[in-house]
Amino acid sequence: MERICIRIIGSGGQGAITVGKLLGEAAISEKKDAVMTESYSPYITGGWSMADIVISGKDIDYPFFSKPDFLIVMSQEGLEIGMKNAGAVLIAEKSLSGLPKGAIAVPATEISHSLGKRLLVNMVMLGALVSVSEVLNPNAVKEAIAKRFPKAVDSNMKAFEKGGQSCLTG
Repeated sequence: MERICIRIIGSGGQGAITVGKLLGEAAISEKKDAVMTESYSPYITGGWSMADIVISGKDIDYPFFSKPDFLIVMSQEGLEIGMKNAGAVLIAEKSLSGLPKGAIAVPATEISHSLGKRLLVNMVMLGALVSVSEVLNPNAVKEAIAKRFPKAVDSNMKAFEKGGQSCLTG
């Protein structure tokens, strides 16, 4: 496996960092190398958060990148920040305005509301990423979700699966 670089951006509290950690845990369970860096806006509340994760079948000598292979965007501000990453496969919340042509628009907010929990947007987007990228085995990601959220495993799994299905159905 070559080096795959993924950037996840959302508003604080949307779970961008959690998605990065889950990807890393799943990669390690598949005997891959993974490293994640976290970034936050300078605002005390209401700002963005970002996780950059590198996954590779070989040792990772350098954990940073300037252009991701996959960009996951969950907020409008995240889209504006992420637009600097031309060339990345863009997986974005469908309701954001100004999505560029070719973006994979995922109705993550709509799906999470249909499941009764607005906090599941990140799990929907994680499902979409795993479906589109095929970087990790979905079962490894599901195992990571189950370990991290044992009390809320059912709702998180449903959101993850619906996120993946949303990419297959358009």
